[in-house]
This record gives sequence, structure tokens and C-alpha cells, in this order.
Amino acid sequence: MSGLRTASLRRRVTVTVFAVLAVVLVALVVVVTLLFGRLAERNINAALGDRVQLAQQLARAGTGPATMVRRLDGRGVRARLETVDGQRFGDLGERGGDQRTREVTLPGNGRVAGAKLTLAADASVLVRTETTLVRLLLVTGALALAVAVAATLFGVRFALAPLNRMTDLARSIARGDRGRRLAPERPETELGRTAEAFDDMLDALEDSEQRTRRFVADAAHELRTPIAGVQAAAEAVLHQPPDTDPEQRERLEALLIRESRRAGRLVDDLLDLARLDAGVTLRRGPVELAGLVAARVEQARLLTSFSRIEFTGVPVTVDADAQRVDQIVANVLDNARRASPDGGRIRVEVTGRGEVTVLDDGPGVPEAEAGRIFDRLVRLERARDRDSGGSGLGLAIARGYARAHGGDLTCERPPDGHRGAAFRLRLPVLKAS
Repeated sequence: MSGLRTASLRRRVTVTVFAVLAVVLVALVVVVTLLFGRLAERNINAALGDRVQLAQQLARAGTGPATMVRRLDGRGVRARLETVDGQRFGDLGERGGDQRTREVTLPGNGRVAGAKLTLAADASVLVRTETTLVRLLLVTGALALAVAVAATLFGVRFALAPLNRMTDLARSIARGDRGRRLAPERPETELGRTAEAFDDMLDALEDSEQRTRRFVADAAHELRTPIAGVQAAAEAVLHQPPDTDPEQRERLEALLIRESRRAGRLVDDLLDLARLDAGVTLRRGPVELAGLVAARVEQARLLTSFSRIEFTGVPVTVDADAQRVDQIVANVLDNARRASPDGGRIRVEVTGRGEVTVLDDGPGVPEAEAGRIFDRLVRLERARDRDSGGSGLGLAIARGYARAHGGDLTCERPPDGHRGAAFRLRLPVLKAS
């Protein structure tokens, strides 16, 4: 994945402004030149047309050749008249590329009848004016471009001041100065939206950092108890005299095994959470949910001597990873088993919508705690004790795997007349093709 291009924003803005202005000025010069040229041609053609009309009027009035030429000469137009008998009156001067000419045959009954009239307009003045205009436009455009670029260099510095503030804030936070925010005054603008997104990102990062620190501290605290138990049991076994009672030795060894297993389970839970945070890979396929839950219930019954587990369900196939779904159900059942009192009852139901509902006879979950119970290392009420309440990671792991499937695990309000907790697992049902 390629990195973000980090060319100077000030330079890019300046170059962009320079390029836009240059294109606009060049286009302006071209347009003005074309318009001026067309207007000049139109004026010359209009002058020649006026002279032709005047010559035709003079010819009909019987005006002599010399008088006609004198009347037609002037204001940049020269006239030359050639009669039918070969006489010439007037002169066009030096002919060149800067002249526009027009020839007509005059009507009438006098000496100019049938004569050939040639009119020539001097366009050199217009050509020189056009050249001067283009030069003036280029010079003024270049000066305007230079002034605009200089003003842009200074203006961009003030325009980019909010970005510099973001940079300073990010660096100060990286140095450990937490809690500062940009707090934009106008969040509806482009920079305001960027600043709001920046503040939201900082909030999320700091919240994640705090939760990570709290989780690491809680996890270390949780691990310290079983590790201390393992250490104490191991030292007691090591320092036992040879004539120690075998039953006492067995009790210490059993304690050592129990504490080591407890530590192992906690480490496994922490590894599961790490996999979920990193993005777990599921081996999805068709899973018959009711059969899987029924098998897990049978296993739970072997561990639950003081509670009854009742199961009802209908066949339904879900698109899931069977091993992870089994782990979800096991964690929820283990939570229900630990929360239920002696002689309590746990009810498990599987519906045709791909839902698994687990009801227990425990103390229940207050409505305000229904969301927090899925946080890591959280125990509520009677389940807070580490010996009977587990590590406090089972429900967090179960919800993480449920959501990785595109489903969810929620703590819902129990049915009327039921005082325990109600957990509902939802999984995507595999549609028949």
C-alpha cells in the first residue's frame, strides 16, 4: 500500500493558482486579440462600403473623374479611377500586405460611365495598434501574475494556520500532553469538519489507550492470583518432608493442578480476545444449530450437579464456524451455570430464526448494566467472586465471536415472571438454494 503523497501544500496551492491565472491570462489575450482583429476588419469593410456607395451616387449625378477621386480620397482610404478610354485619375500609393482593396464598375451616363474604381484602405495603423495591444496585455498580465503569486504566498500562510495548529496539537499529544482538542468554532466548514474528525479520532485513541491500560492492569491482577497459588502450592510440595502424609501431598498436588489450569484458562481467554482484536478468521460452513447446542447442553449437564438444564429447539441451519459457535454457547452456559443458585434451572431454546436464548435463575442483570456486562473483566453482583464467577472474559469473547459472524449476543429483558438473566445469540441463517 502506497503512502500518502506529502508534497508541500503551500507550494501546491501556489502552483495551482499560478497555473490557473496563467491559463486565464493567455485565454484573455487570445480572445481580446481575436475580437480586436474582427472589429478592425469590420470597420475597414464598412469604410470601403461607404466609399463605394458614395462613388455610385456621384457617378449617377454625372460628377467628373477628378472631382470624384478628390471626394473619395481621405480618412485612410485612397481612390483610383480608370475610365473606359484608358485615362487614370488618383493614386493608391505603395501596395503591400497592410492594404484592403475593393474594385467596382461605376454606372452612369457621363465620362465615368463604365469606369473601373479601385479603393484601398490602409490597415497598417490597425496592425500596429493590435501589436501594441497584445504587448500591453502580456506585460500587464505578467505583472498581475507576479503580484497574484506573491499575494498567494503570503495569503496561503494565513489560510493554512489551522493545519499548523493541528500539527502542533498532534505533536504535543505524541509527547504525552493528553486532553487537548481543536474544538472548531464553525464545524460546518471544510476545516471545521476536518478538525471535528481529528478531535473524534483523538477521543477514540485516548479512550482505547485508557481501556487497554485498564485491561492490562486487570489482566495482570487476574493472573497474579492463580500464579501466586501455583507458586505457593509448588513451594509447599517442594518443601514437604519425606514422611508427609500422602493425602496431604495429593491435596497440594491437586491444588497445584487446579491453579495452573485456572491460569491456563485465563491465558487462553486473553489469546482469544487478542485474536478478536486482530480480526479472527472464521471457517464458515453449514452448521445445524439445534444439534450443536443440544450436544453442548449435554456436556454442561455433566458439570452442573445442582442446576437443571432444559433444552428445546427446532432444526435450523446457520452459516457459521462450528467450533466458534460451540465456544459461544459454552461461555454463555458457563455464565448461566455460575449465576444460578443451588437447585436453579437453566432453559435453553433454539428457534427457526437462528436464535439461541439462555435463561437462568440467577440474580439477573440490572437494565443499566445490560451493556456493560459484555465489557472485559466485568463481574456483577454474586458473580464478582473470582472463584465462582470466572475470569470475566467469557461473555466478551462470546459477543466478539458472535459479531464476527455478522450476528450478535445481547442481554435482554427476561420474560414476565422470570427474575434471572436472559441472553440471546443471533446468527445468520443459511438460506436454502
